[in-house]
Amino acid sequence: MIYRAIFSIFFFLLALTACEKEKPQTAAAPQEKAAQEKTEMEKTQEVRATAELKPTEGHKASGTVSFTTQDGAVAIVADLEGLEPGKHGFHVHETGDCSAPDASSAGGHFNPAGSSHGAPDNPPAQRHVGDLGNLEADADGMAHYERVDQVVTLEGPESIVGKAVVVHAGADDLTSQPSGNAGPRAACGVIELEE
Repeated sequence: MIYRAIFSIFFFLLALTACEKEKPQTAAAPQEKAAQEKTEMEKTQEVRATAELKPTEGHKASGTVSFTTQDGAVAIVADLEGLEPGKHGFHVHETGDCSAPDASSAGGHFNPAGSSHGAPDNPPAQRHVGDLGNLEADADGMAHYERVDQVVTLEGPESIVGKAVVVHAGADDLTSQPSGNAGPRAACGVIELEE
């Protein structure tokens, strides 16, 4: 009889302990799950920006450039028309101002680290953030460009949002300092976040 009482008390305490352990877990589990889902959503949420390029004085080039975050990098897609056939320097410039007839108001290449000018595939210390290389126009003056860039960012202190995208009349030689000798600015547009 004493054993039966001890067993009953033991099972009662065991059941009580099990219930107490389950309560906080079931109460906390939905909150933890919601927090994890929110973190995953923030990681996968795209940030998008675009620039509408308009021709500078004496040029006919125009088009659109889009920037989209993608797995810690930025996908860049550009479509332009009205260019002379061949290669054209393609850069992000430091000031989001295309008001000057020659787009000189956009300043120099966006280069927050003070790096040398270079090709877009160079290491960060050997290129400007704004160095996107060249886009190439076909015989009809149409150009399409696609690149996933590891240096360009749409967030933080080195974000390109609010800067200008410039397409030049000539090719960027990718080595000459400070900007690759790409010639006059043929088109300019300001990078703006999409809502």
